[in-house]
Amino acid sequence: MDLYCVMGNPVAHSRSPWIHARFAELCQQALGYERRLVDIGSFEEGVEAFRREAAAQGHVARGCNVTVPFKFDAAAVAQHVSERATLAQAVNTLRFEDDGIHADNTDGIGLVNDITRHTATPLAGAEVLLIGAGGAAAGVLGPLLEAGAGRVAVANRTEGKAVELVRRHAALALRHGATIEAWALDRVPGAFDIVVNATASSLAGDAVPVSAEVLRPGALAIDMMYGPAAAGFMDWAHAHGAVPRDGLGMLVEQAAEAFSIWRGVRPPSTAVLAELRAMLAAA
Repeated sequence: MDLYCVMGNPVAHSRSPWIHARFAELCQQALGYERRLVDIGSFEEGVEAFRREAAAQGHVARGCNVTVPFKFDAAAVAQHVSERATLAQAVNTLRFEDDGIHADNTDGIGLVNDITRHTATPLAGAEVLLIGAGGAAAGVLGPLLEAGAGRVAVANRTEGKAVELVRRHAALALRHGATIEAWALDRVPGAFDIVVNATASSLAGDAVPVSAEVLRPGALAIDMMYGPAAAGFMDWAHAHGAVPRDGLGMLVEQAAEAFSIWRGVRPPSTAVLAELRAMLAAA
């Protein structure tokens, strides 16, 4: 059997095993998928152990998803890194092939597909505010530009990190005819069609790190977290006339992209997202 896994620390909370099992069932793909807790500082050893243990059981390790805090470590073990993962400097998907390990980042296309498939907000020509300049923000900036966003402003507590992220993506923005800017959180000018919170503020229970003035009436406001962690941001967005959305759609869509990379089959992500939302609501 082909085996896959999600590697992280912590990892017990991950919904990936359920999502990929459902994808496999609906696409009639025979595979196994598990969670693997990896010690901090031991990611390469974790990958080697997964492949070795799979072989010892008569199976074949084909790839893995990578979650915090290993998205930077994952790039270092790969012999082939996609353009979008290189720009992001973060990896969330590994594929094991005869010519080595292939690394990719599906977070950004997951966000783009969630917006374009599941909301009524057009990305083409949109003005987007990306809050944060860490790994989560870096993973989505390139795909937002490639999807046709007309303007993307990156705002971060440490403005220098936003400047560096923008500099790294300047050529891509130019190629797609987009403008890209870096700002401190308290100096963001104007209002936006789409606001994406890529910081850990929701997880920490902190206040939303930008003024409500960044929201145009009816703007789409997305928190990359989901469940209780996203509630504060979503309440804030709703109270200021925006359309709130959590990160569950992004989670399912990035998993669908990874599944497609591994199996060459596009899973029915919309149906699986609806099932997952219903399951979480009933829990």
